[in-house]
Amino acid sequence: FCPGCQALQPPAPRPDLFRLMDCDRSFRVDPGQLQRRFRSLQRAVHPDRFGKRPPKEQHYSEQHSSLINKAYQTLLNPLSRGLYLLELKGVEPAKETDCDADSGFLMEVMEINEKLAESKNKDLEEVETSIKVKQEELTREVTAAFERDDLQEAKKLLGKMKYFANLEDKLKAKKIPT
Repeated sequence: FCPGCQALQPPAPRPDLFRLMDCDRSFRVDPGQLQRRFRSLQRAVHPDRFGKRPPKEQHYSEQHSSLINKAYQTLLNPLSRGLYLLELKGVEPAKETDCDADSGFLMEVMEINEKLAESKNKDLEEVETSIKVKQEELTREVTAAFERDDLQEAKKLLGKMKYFANLEDKLKAKKIPT
């Protein structure tokens, strides 16, 4: 907002999502604090509050609201938060082929894929549990890698998290009744 006239200003071209959400630039975030900041920002700039303002301010309001949603979703999800942190540090994200050297990991992913393909809806709980456990384990490992400032290890682990995020998506799609 303009300090003089209180008119809403356009968002910065490439804002730091951590700064926007009032978080430390760290892989560890407090989801409760993140949600409170999200709600506070949305209350201030939500388009519903700008219906009677000039069209330019209405447009800025939509841009801010969209940016705040993006920041919240990015920082709330461990995978997107980690990838964003790597981006801020100038590290390219892992390619699909970067995990290919770890044959044990690829076998694990293939086995879960097979179980997903074979399972009926009522048998999916076991698969869902194994995916969730693996995601939690990878999140702990990524946290430790970022805290050691081992960006290459974090990159490798985030590549593995992508595989499990894909498995999660397949699981959700399979659970939706057709």
